[in-house]
This record gives sequence, C-alpha cells and structure tokens, in this order.
Amino acid sequence: MASWREIEKDAPEFAERVRKVFGAGKHKTIATLRADGSPRISGSECEFDDGELTFGMMGDSRKLADVRRDPRIAIHSPTLDPPEEGRWAGDAKVSGRAVESAAPPDSPHDGAGFFRVDIAEVALTYVGEPADHLVIESWHAGSGYRRRTRA
Repeated sequence: MASWREIEKDAPEFAERVRKVFGAGKHKTIATLRADGSPRISGSECEFDDGELTFGMMGDSRKLADVRRDPRIAIHSPTLDPPEEGRWAGDAKVSGRAVESAAPPDSPHDGAGFFRVDIAEVALTYVGEPADHLVIESWHAGSGYRRRTRA
C-alpha cells in the first residue's frame, strides 16, 4: 500500500493526469462492501491533501458502517461524457484500504468518519491518438507504473 505522495514521487506525470481527471468534478463514486459481501456504490467527495487521498462520510451512513467493518474501497472519478471534438481526458480509479483518521478540530459533523486511502492500485483509461485504441495507464503497489494499449 502507498500514500498518494509515493505515487507522485514514483510516477509524477501519471499522478498529475489522474489528479486532473479526479478534479474535473466534485462528485465521485465510492464502492464499499456490505455486511453480506455484496458491493455498494455511493456518491462521495474526496481530496488530494498534503500527499494523501482523503475523504469523509456522514455519521450513521451505511457506507460508513461498511468501511468501518471492511476497509476495502474503490473510488471512481467523476463520469464526464467525451467532448464532441478534442481529446477526452478519460476516467480514473483508485483502490485500496480506508484508514480512519482524527476529525478536523473544527468539524461540525458529529459522528462523521474521516479517512485517508492506503492505495493498492490507480488506473487511468482513455482513448489514444489516433482514436483507434484504448490506453490503460496504471500504478500498482509493489510493481509501480505501467502503460498498455488495447485495440
């Protein structure tokens, strides 16, 4: 597992592109695991803050209960339609484990959960140039950065 800072150090251009895709909109999608092991997806927000990917959850929410029981998560960037013309930045995903951290001292949210992500994998997928193939860039804990194409 790694912090966002480690990915930025290991693959800075890739990390910057992933951050840009995540920053294209406020609302992301987070996947958690229910008590029976089935997946749950929910809207969420996250931030890249001081070398960490962080997020919070409302107190008494089902996704907060999910993460406290089983910290495995995946977060998907905002989903944006490709432009009519020009290059599509693609979509990005991060998976790993949520690690609970202390609430900010001025937090008005009683019972909320605050987390950073210990990252196992990051992926960025987009249409290549020319637009006849898909490009998959990824970073994995233990093996680092990789770029592949698929026709």
